[in-house]
Amino acid sequence: MSVRITVDPRSGYPIYLQIVAQMQRVVATGILAPGDQLPTVKQFASDLVVNPSTVARAMRELEHLGVIVSHAGRGSFVARHAVAAVATTASNETVAAALDAALKEARDLGVDAATARDLFEHALAAVYERREAERS
Repeated sequence: MSVRITVDPRSGYPIYLQIVAQMQRVVATGILAPGDQLPTVKQFASDLVVNPSTVARAMRELEHLGVIVSHAGRGSFVARHAVAAVATTASNETVAAALDAALKEARDLGVDAATARDLFEHALAAVYERREAERS
């Protein structure tokens, strides 16, 4: 697999879910295509420097979500209909994880909830207003 997946054990977000979210993202964006073979659990764990059971849990979740299929003795592959299976889910989970991390950092920096809400609403308005202006 030529895709770079990284994990951050200090993020507060479970490592197996970080793997799931990143794999969904690379499938949704076409970096990995249907039929592409994934590394073995052992190789994936070695590359990420995590426990193989963590990778196995992520792979089971990806299979449950329809992102990958596993064939005994042959390995795991990106599922034929993976892009459709992950498009919305991956987007929502990616945004949720990023927002969660940003809010945890804000809290750690001493930003109160009301200020964080104001900052979020300001950023939301700025990004979406800019997007609408670019479309016009």
